[in-house]
This record gives sequence, C-alpha cells and structure tokens, in this order.
Amino acid sequence: MNNNNPTPFSGNLDAVNHVRGQSIYVDDLPEYAGTLHAKVFYSPLAHGRIRRLDFEAAAQLEGVIRIFTYQDIPGENQLGNIVPDEPLLAEEEVHYIGQPIALIVARSPEIAEQARERVQVDIEELPPVTEPREAFRQGLLLHESRKFEMGDVETAFAQCKYIFEGAAHTGGQEHVYLEPQGAYAVPREGKAFIHSSTQGPTQVQRTAARVLGVPMNQVEVDVTRIGGGFGGKEDQASGWAALVAMAAHLLKKPVKYILSRHEDLLMTGKRHPYDSDYRIGLDEHLKIQAYEAVFYQNGGAAADLSPAVLERTLFHATNSYYVPHARLTAHCCRTNIVPSTAFRGFGGPQGMFVIEAAIHHAASELDVNPMEIQRQNLLQDGHIFPYGQVIRESEARNCWMENIERNNLRRLQEEIRLYNASHPLSKKGLHLMPVCFGISFTKTMMNHARALVHVYSDGSVGISTGAVEMGQGANTKMVQVAAREFGLRLEQVKIETTNTTRVANTSPSAASATSDLNGKALLDACGQIRERLEALLREEWGLGEQDAIQLRNNTVFVNGKEQDMSWEQLIQLAFFQRINLSAKGHYATPDIHFDKKKEKGHPFAYHVYGTAALHCTVDCLRGIYSFDAVHIVHDFGRSMNKGIDLGQIEGGLVQGIGWMTMENLQHTPEGKLLSQTLSNYKIPDIYSVPKEVSVHFLHTDGTEKAIYKSKTTGEPPLMYGIGAYFALYDAILAFNPEAPRLYHAPMTPERVLGLLYASPA
Repeated sequence: MNNNNPTPFSGNLDAVNHVRGQSIYVDDLPEYAGTLHAKVFYSPLAHGRIRRLDFEAAAQLEGVIRIFTYQDIPGENQLGNIVPDEPLLAEEEVHYIGQPIALIVARSPEIAEQARERVQVDIEELPPVTEPREAFRQGLLLHESRKFEMGDVETAFAQCKYIFEGAAHTGGQEHVYLEPQGAYAVPREGKAFIHSSTQGPTQVQRTAARVLGVPMNQVEVDVTRIGGGFGGKEDQASGWAALVAMAAHLLKKPVKYILSRHEDLLMTGKRHPYDSDYRIGLDEHLKIQAYEAVFYQNGGAAADLSPAVLERTLFHATNSYYVPHARLTAHCCRTNIVPSTAFRGFGGPQGMFVIEAAIHHAASELDVNPMEIQRQNLLQDGHIFPYGQVIRESEARNCWMENIERNNLRRLQEEIRLYNASHPLSKKGLHLMPVCFGISFTKTMMNHARALVHVYSDGSVGISTGAVEMGQGANTKMVQVAAREFGLRLEQVKIETTNTTRVANTSPSAASATSDLNGKALLDACGQIRERLEALLREEWGLGEQDAIQLRNNTVFVNGKEQDMSWEQLIQLAFFQRINLSAKGHYATPDIHFDKKKEKGHPFAYHVYGTAALHCTVDCLRGIYSFDAVHIVHDFGRSMNKGIDLGQIEGGLVQGIGWMTMENLQHTPEGKLLSQTLSNYKIPDIYSVPKEVSVHFLHTDGTEKAIYKSKTTGEPPLMYGIGAYFALYDAILAFNPEAPRLYHAPMTPERVLGLLYASPA
C-alpha cells in the first residue's frame, strides 16, 4: 500500500494551548492528597571534607517529615552515567558549591526552605580548582584524553607558506529553560511512578531504579512535555527525579520537588567552558594545509556527559572546511564547579569557534577578508573529515554562494566600507559563518527508537513514541507522520505522553535526532498496520499485486480512483475481521559506526549545512552594538513543517548570539558562581534580536536518512551565532587596526570597549 499524500501543515499543534496557558507541566499536575515537598541542603563550599552535620534544629521545625542523607539510600548512591563518579548525596567530601548533601522533606516547600536554613554543617575547606588548564597541569581528568589525526601534520606545517598560532576561550552558558528542573514521585502498588521534566525518560527510569535498588520494570516515568531543555535535562533531570523517588519510596507518600530559579541556576550544569590552543598553516592560495588544536574542557566536578561532549568537539573541530592534515586533541578536565552538561550543539560550537578564530587570525595578519580563506576551503563531495567519514552530499558551497548572490553581499561590503570611512565613531562589521553539523548520536548504540500505534475501532488513532516535546515541535511532527501514513486529518491522531511503560529503552530527545529516530519508528509501526489493511482489501475485492492501494483524504483509492469506502468503514471492516490494528515499530539508523580505538568511522547519518551573514554596527564611543541583519541560507532538505523549522532556526540563532555576546558566566577562584541570578546573568531579549532576520530554504533533494527527507533543525542554527563574535571583531578592527587578536568569548560591551582602545599585545 502506498501513501504519497503528504499532510501539509506549517505550525505547532501545541501553540493554542501554550498561548491559553492550558499546556500541562509537572508543577501544573493536580496534587495527590498528602503530597510532601522536598528541598536540597547543599554544600556552601567548592571543595572540602564534611566533618559534622547537625539536623537537630531543622528536624524540630513543625511540618518537617524527615531529612535524608546518603546513608538512607536503599540502593546505590550513584548518578554517573558514562562514568560512575557522581553521588546522589555527598558522603565524606563535597566538590562544588551547590552539591546536594541532604534532602529535606516537609509538608510544604516553605517549611522545607525554613528547615534548610537551620541545618548546620562543618566542612574542612580544601583548595578548589576552577580553571581547566590548571586542572590539566595537576592531572585532574574526568576521562581519558582523545585525539583525532589525519595526514602528516608536521610535514604539512613545514611546507606551509603561512603559519599562525594562538589561544581561544569560550565561556559557559546557562540553559534558562522556562520550566525549572523538577519531578513528582507517587508510590503505587509495587511501582514508583515519576512525573519528570526530562529529555531522557529512560535515563530517569534507570537512575531511579539504581538508587532504589529495584529493577527498571518497577519504575515508570511519564512526560507530557517539558518547558524547554536545550540539553540541560538530558542527563541532569535524573538526580532530582531519583531524590523524590527515594523519598516517596521510603515514606510511602507522594513527594514533589520543583527547583526555584535560584536553585536551578546554582545547582545545575551549564555549557562547558573551553580553553583552547590552535595552529593553522596555509599555502600561497590560502588553502588550509595543516591545522592543530588542543581543547581543555572544563567538565566540572563529575563526568556527567563531558566525555561525549568532548567527542563531538573533535568531530566538529574543522567545521565546514576541508583540512587534509589535522591533529585534534581534547582533555576532559575535572574542576570544582557544578558538573557541566549537554547544551544545544553538544560541544560542536566550542570546536567550531576555535577554527573560526584561527581563520580570522590568519586573515587579519595577511590583510585579507576572512571570507577569502573560508571560501577557498569549503567542503566538497569526496572530501574526508579527520574522523574518516567521506562526504557524499555537501551543500557547503551551495549555501555559501546562494547567500552571497541572494543577499547581494558584495554590494553590502562596499556599503560597509563607505560607511566606515565616513563615520569616525561608528563602525560596521560583516562576517559569514558557514556551518556543517553531523546528525546522529555519536555513540552508535543510542541511534534507535520505537513507537506504538493503536487504531481504534472508530478510526481514531493513538500514537506513542520516545520523543519528548520540549517546544521544538516533536509532537506535531509525529502527528504529521501518522496522519500522512494513514491519509488522515491531523485532528484524527492523538499523541500520548512519553512513557517508559508504553515505549521502553528510549534514547533521550537530543542530538537533533528526535524526529528522525522516532519518526522512522512510527513509519514502521504505521506501515505494519497498512500492510494488514492492504491484505484485507486485496482479499475482499479480489485485487492483484499490481493494483495500487492508497489511503488519502480519509478514503481508499485503488489505481488512483476513489472508492466507496471511507477510512472509518475500512477500520470497521478490519475490526470485524479481527485484524490486528496495533503495532510496535522499531528503527535503528543504518550504516553508522565508529571505532574509538582507531578514532575512525562513519558516525553520522548525514550532515546539515548552512551559511549565515551577520551584519552589525558598533558605537565606538560607548562599546555598545546592535545587529542590523542576519541572512541565512540553510539546508533543510525537504522540510515537512516550514513553520516549526523556521522557528528553530531563528531561536537557535538568537541563542547562539547570546552565548557569543552577552551570556557571561563568572566564577571566583573559590568556585562561587557570581552570575547566579537573572539580574546579573544577561540572556537575549527582544532588544537583542537582530533588526532583520531572513532565512532561505535551500532547494535540495534531502536524504533518505531524514524523516521524509526533512533534515533536522535542532542544533545546527545555534552555530550561526558564532559569526556575531567575528562581525563585532571586524567592526572593532575598522576603528582600531592595532587591536590585539584575543579570541575570548563572549564579546560583551565591556570587552568591545576594551579592544576599541587597546594597544597591540
């Protein structure tokens, strides 16, 4: 049975409930009678030995039910996923400010908060380490270092006409999801039921089962939707869920914990800060012949997802450029800050920033426009990445050239030149940011998904997948898949919550792979049901294998002709004939593999390409700036929902600009986070958005590895924001050509002002 009838839709099915305030999140759920509330007592120091804990005054407060420590944990006191190095509750030592030491359970959040203030702790302070280079010097690593190599790097450098080297730094970034971390655990007969704000229901299930000391089948996790994640709830949601699950299990009462914004900012991981060194070599034609980079990742006090983030940094360290001779080394450094975690781009942006800095450095020293070096080195079919994957369908040059022609960037360059010549205290900058981002989990075994489909006897359809809706439109795209496969209207399909009992062993909604993996699994399930319906019709109507059966517009078609049978009538017939109208689908991404011993393989199903042109104006008297326009040409493949995909591009762009220009996480040498409130940590607002954002959908055939050939749009657009840093730098150099080349992000107004009037380094 064929169904080539797409269900056209450009929007988000959740939008109506969002704007009405009717969308349900964990804290909106009706509370069970007797629900208790939890708060964590956390370490006030970044590093030390616990000498004494005194809960007496806290426990005597009316309404306090119980205070738990690691000694009360019935199972294993462990959160670590990749590396088992993170206790749920601290035992003898603390390793960062905000590390949970005890869980206070009371009749209300307010009482738990008051009890927390009464807890006394005596900690023998030990010297903290907050900088990754210092951690590396001391041999403090969370995981073994990694190295990707291709070609003969030293010989290539010896033959280069131009060689430049320097250092780069990118800071952390707070997720600032609208819904803070939180979970609500309810004990049921023989099972712990957990409502969790998580991107990874199975990871929450696995962690809670480990902490409770029970099999995973005794833990059920349910997610309706989450109010934003950006990677921050991929792994770190597990700890909060495990805490309330433990308390509910031991007290036999429902327990809830929704972090306050202050708690969330203080106690949860951010994007990894990186310190990096680079060396780049070019020939006389500005072709990159050799590139070397060393990355010092600040992983914080525990591994969390740092080893995987580090790996993706290496995968994306050469961005959209072909580098025939490369040596890329990365160190996963342990420091005394909150464990760093996944963030949109997952290490890729940190790697891309460094090669863009190297190219910008080379261009400024050679007195050429960085675009000349970028253009000369864009990826083409047949090129090989340093990790061994061969490029089959590069759209890098197509995106680049279409952006230049479509947006008349040559004329814009001339306009900027004339403007800068006539405005002594105001300068404009322009930078092109190409992006190449690989799509798949880099850990091959995670690239699989399942889906459950029920067609009810009245013809309505219910679907369950492992996709978590977090504002990215996953629910809408899953409904589109089922509606398209059965030839139905969208309203005839109901998507259920993401639940570990209905769909087990899920990978988290991350790595920009959610729609592809879960959509393909859903295709499989729908296809099974359609095959049964097709067999029924062939038998009932005496059709041959050559007769084409289609489901379109709620009707059966045979050989293109509409039949006198509606979808509902077909389902009634199948139901009376006892045909199975349910199916469980499965999908595992084919052809991907990676050998970590050789550091070679084919880890990605496909790559997404694009180019952004970022245009800014800098006030050279005050150091403030604005972005006049951003023009993007993006490789969407064959977009199945242009409204959602456009929203992802615009949101990712602004989030990337925020990381590069204003989001400035600062720690004291003692490990205290200074930017721990939204009054001193700036994120983009409406006034920070570029005055004009244009997005062009590059016309391509897409790839079969993407759902309906519609390439993902989750992470790639964030990297366009990297261009904001270099557009500002170009404007700075137009005012002060002697400004030092210090590639230290974010480019805050304070940093801009300093560079505008800085002397050569």
